[in-house]
Amino acid sequence: MAGSTPLATAKDIVPPSGAGETGFDSTGAISKKKKAKAKKKPGEPRPLPAPPPPLSGVPLSGAPQAAAGHTSAQQIKARAPYADAFKPPDAPPRRMAPPLQDAYEPLGLRAGSFLLKPALEVTRGYDTNPSHSANSPASGFTVVEPTLKMQSQWARHEFGLDLRGSYSESDKLSSLSRPLLDTKARSRIDVSRDTAINAEARFYLSTDYPGSPNLPVGFAKLPVFTTYGTTVGLTQRINRLELTAKATVDRTQYQKTLLIDGSTSSNQDRDFDQYGGAVRASYEVFPGVKPFVEVGGDTRIHDLSFDRDGLQRDSKSLTPRVGTTFDMARRLTGEISVGYLTRRFDDPTLPTLAGIVADASLIWNATGLTTVTLIASSKGEETVVQGVSGALRRDIGVQVDHALRRWLIWTVRTSYGLDDYVGASNGTPERKDTRTSLGTALTYKFNREFSLKGEYRYDQLQSNLPGPSYHANIFMVGLKLQR
Repeated sequence: MAGSTPLATAKDIVPPSGAGETGFDSTGAISKKKKAKAKKKPGEPRPLPAPPPPLSGVPLSGAPQAAAGHTSAQQIKARAPYADAFKPPDAPPRRMAPPLQDAYEPLGLRAGSFLLKPALEVTRGYDTNPSHSANSPASGFTVVEPTLKMQSQWARHEFGLDLRGSYSESDKLSSLSRPLLDTKARSRIDVSRDTAINAEARFYLSTDYPGSPNLPVGFAKLPVFTTYGTTVGLTQRINRLELTAKATVDRTQYQKTLLIDGSTSSNQDRDFDQYGGAVRASYEVFPGVKPFVEVGGDTRIHDLSFDRDGLQRDSKSLTPRVGTTFDMARRLTGEISVGYLTRRFDDPTLPTLAGIVADASLIWNATGLTTVTLIASSKGEETVVQGVSGALRRDIGVQVDHALRRWLIWTVRTSYGLDDYVGASNGTPERKDTRTSLGTALTYKFNREFSLKGEYRYDQLQSNLPGPSYHANIFMVGLKLQR
């Protein structure tokens, strides 16, 4: 129309005086400015954000020194948005720092998905009574002890191998030289989240200990025996309830005993097979504590129906026990149990071997520098002493390790043992022995691989019968290499 005023465009509209830069914008001018500001040319460097406000007493580079004083919560909050502002654009997310490790513990060797921890220890010592008798000459000795631990690093299932060997050589009494080999291979197959199959294979080689009543008079060398076997078990978890059943098969076999005159004494009547099994039910009352009830039994069948004295030593045993396992946030771990062993022999003249048994393996991390270990074991040991059914051996020991420095470990240990021989012959009373051991050691760790240890131990045995009692002082210095 002629003379009419043209319509105003959006850019011609001027906001009234006092209007802010935030809120609803009917013209769209503010959003256009933001888009134009955000748009940049290809290859243009990314602008740096504004520097964060400085903390009191900690100025930024180029910033004036702030007044001295404590950092306020407002200042920390103000800096929070700038924590990651100076990170490169392609930087990966931050990871949690790994837990601190002992600078003197071995790291092990990687072999595929397995972690290997080999070690070799050589010890030189002096024993005032190596033969554990009343009139034994003192002698020096050397012990070489290699070990190997292997553990799988799988997400599911598990396989582990523990191998420990040693050879002890006496300077003056070659008849007391002893080999030892203890090997255990264990595996776990996770069938499902709540079902697992457990298996173990074991091999143990050793000799009769010096002073054993099973040794013949005039032996020239300690007889070697081997024990090997396997265990297969099934574990089923139902919420907090855990049920376990296992079966075991073992074989024990002795070599002939070499006598001083060159002849040999047969030990075939000591060879036997053992078939056993056990069932256990445990319930997690609260995290880390699982009490259990277990019943186990076995049957021993000897190669010879009658031993050297015409006795039938085949037997059957039953051992019910109660106990609990611990896994309390790494402060207390292990297992403890108490039960009652009953072993009955086929020969009616042999009395039943029965008594209270206790087993324990507990580790208590009292502090970051002090660790307390409790070990207890009980077993019914075979014997060939005429008229004696066997020996019920009970042992308990406590060891305290304290780090005077991270590289200097002081160890104190004590143990007590009771050997109860059930049955007697020739009108003698039943033999009862008490064993006591006290010791201390100091370990100096040069680094993760090398350590030096000095140790002293006092051993004593007191018997109610004349002859077996003895005491000994042992001094040792050893060097250990580990990876």
